[in-house]
Amino acid sequence: MSSEAEGPASRIAASGGRDDPAAAAADHACGSAAGDQRAATTEDQSGKSAGDQRAAPFRPAGQYRVTDPAVMRALTHPLRWALLEALAHAGTLTATQAGEILGETPANCAFHLRTLARYGLVEEAGGGKGRERPWRRTTTGLTMELDQDDPRTAAAAGVLHDFWLGHTLDRARSALQDQAAWPPGLSKALPSTQSLRYVTPDEAKQMLADIDAVLARYRDRNDDPASRPADAVPIEFLMLPYLLRDLLSRPTPPEDTPPSEDNED
Repeated sequence: MSSEAEGPASRIAASGGRDDPAAAAADHACGSAAGDQRAATTEDQSGKSAGDQRAAPFRPAGQYRVTDPAVMRALTHPLRWALLEALAHAGTLTATQAGEILGETPANCAFHLRTLARYGLVEEAGGGKGRERPWRRTTTGLTMELDQDDPRTAAAAGVLHDFWLGHTLDRARSALQDQAAWPPGLSKALPSTQSLRYVTPDEAKQMLADIDAVLARYRDRNDDPASRPADAVPIEFLMLPYLLRDLLSRPTPPEDTPPSEDNED
């Protein structure tokens, strides 16, 4: 299972502590404006005054490899998954803002945000006013192996995979059935396709790497909402390569047998 948020994830607890064994990998510092600030009238190389410089956006760490069965169980809660996706889209949200988006109470969202933070999946973003506590994700997504040596971990991984698969397929089906409501021209730009290829395991691995390299061209927009073009819309690309086991049991023609003219379709 792999989920990116672009996209669900994290390594730094909301308290700022480092008790999580994966915490050291998450020390992605937020970029800051250049330390050598010039006068507001001085133009930089891009033609903007130094006073207009925007601090570089927070860059989450890479994908978080889920190995703890407790984290796997925590992620099977629908609201926690929805909170991670909402944060991926918005960048930062308070519990009140998340509640308005998801139709939940601020108290319920706050509870689940704290739970996600306890497992290192989100952290406080800082910058809130008064009692506001903005939250953010700290990695770009989640990845998990179904093959686990420990039976408890394997069982938890199976439950999380089933939850993710059902959630994702339900959303895909709903979106594809609603194409009439998509922005003009989008359905023509994104036709649904299905392909069958005969490849080796190494070739399959390379194929997925090639596809990921194309998607990576636009990954920065996931982390920085301000960098998205005005007409950009959220598009989810779902890659579900799978083995057709029923074809493996079917006989194949000998190599020296010409194709039948009766089967031209």
